[in-house]
Amino acid sequence: MKELNIVLVEPQIPQNTGNIARTCAATGARLHIVKPMGFTIDDKKLKRAGLDYWNLLDITYYDNIQDFFSKNDGPYYYFTTKGQHIYSDVNYPDKAYIVFGREDAGLDETLLYENPDFCVRVPMIGEARSLNLSNTVCLAAYEVLRQWGFEHLKTVGELTKYTWR
Repeated sequence: MKELNIVLVEPQIPQNTGNIARTCAATGARLHIVKPMGFTIDDKKLKRAGLDYWNLLDITYYDNIQDFFSKNDGPYYYFTTKGQHIYSDVNYPDKAYIVFGREDAGLDETLLYENPDFCVRVPMIGEARSLNLSNTVCLAAYEVLRQWGFEHLKTVGELTKYTWR
């Protein structure tokens, strides 16, 4: 089974992180959180957004970005409004890390300058600053999983009251 890694660098809004955690739980993606965070893990808003999916999560915390890079090998794809490549034009390999920055500041520009071929963006109108972080993570995760044929996900639903004719 292929492995998708979602990385949040210094997330600031508990509801976004909770929604992202739920996306990870529902897709089987691993969640990596790089500190510092703008909230505590016991924050009620975080738990409520993730609901009862916390037991399905594979989550790792890191003290800082250097700690994260020292423990993981990539490949890394940096989602940023400053990216020169469209996210859906990239072929994501097994064990890909899709990396997202803080809601208010994004990723450090030094990191982006050092990795221009791995900086990707979601197209949007010029007047829009950015999409919501949890929406972008979900969109990105499902693009990777689509490319992989949704190989480990349930792709057909089941009705409980009626049957198809």
